[in-house]
Amino acid sequence: MDWVIHNGEMLERKNAKVDIEDRGYQFGDGVYEVIRIYNGKLFTATEHLQRLVESAAKVGITLPYKVAELQTMLEELISKNEVDLGIVYLQFTRGESPRKHAFPGIDVAPTFVAYTRKVDRPQAKMERGMKAITEEDIRWLRCDIKSLNLLGNLLANQKATEAGCDEAILHRGNTVTEGSHTNISIVKNGIVITHEADNFILNGISRQVMLKLCKEHDIPFEERAFTLEELNAADEVFLTGTTIEVVPVIMINEKPVGVGVPGTMTRKLQSLFEDEIVRECGPLLENRV
Repeated sequence: MDWVIHNGEMLERKNAKVDIEDRGYQFGDGVYEVIRIYNGKLFTATEHLQRLVESAAKVGITLPYKVAELQTMLEELISKNEVDLGIVYLQFTRGESPRKHAFPGIDVAPTFVAYTRKVDRPQAKMERGMKAITEEDIRWLRCDIKSLNLLGNLLANQKATEAGCDEAILHRGNTVTEGSHTNISIVKNGIVITHEADNFILNGISRQVMLKLCKEHDIPFEERAFTLEELNAADEVFLTGTTIEVVPVIMINEKPVGVGVPGTMTRKLQSLFEDEIVRECGPLLENRV
């Protein structure tokens, strides 16, 4: 049986309904999170849920639950659906009200939904690497908010798909920002470089874990904007994300990155990231990449 959460209540998916005038459906007026599940346990749950609270606050949505309450509900959902390896998706919209641009009154409660899905680790891509294209970043100027407004991301990712690639690396003019659904880092002369956490990127939780590991293991890194020229001249390029962990990029715009194979720094960070998963969630069934 497939269970979901709808406004705090555990329901069979077939019984969960959202009104056609929900503001998430009409305007994309809401925020969301995706959290990885390993061994039936949430990975970096507190960090994801705290970011959800922050995103909601930035758009003026007051969540009716505390972080601990949300985590308890999600853990119950994972248990009922017997998910060992996968994700949990949750979102809050501003609620159901007659369609108009101005926010509804405080009497309109946010709509909350959550569901689980079994998702394998992308072992082949983690081992061999991904291919990418570059694409102009046409999104709005508050990419730090994990909102439901993802059309710009979708259009970029579709171009990558049509080009036979896995990801679109976005740039504003000459400045590289992030991927359509990942954060991007480059390695040059042993230094990891990734865009600073400002309004032009989402401060990814996997990105944060990666930087924490760099600090703990004395890996030099810089949080700063870098250019398309630096991207093209990088020794290594890798992506971080909730479902992909750390994945090498071996080709951009049909040109090899470095020598065209995953680099040693990327491999080191993959291994350290996996150790972090094991520390929090227990041993993984798959072999190391």
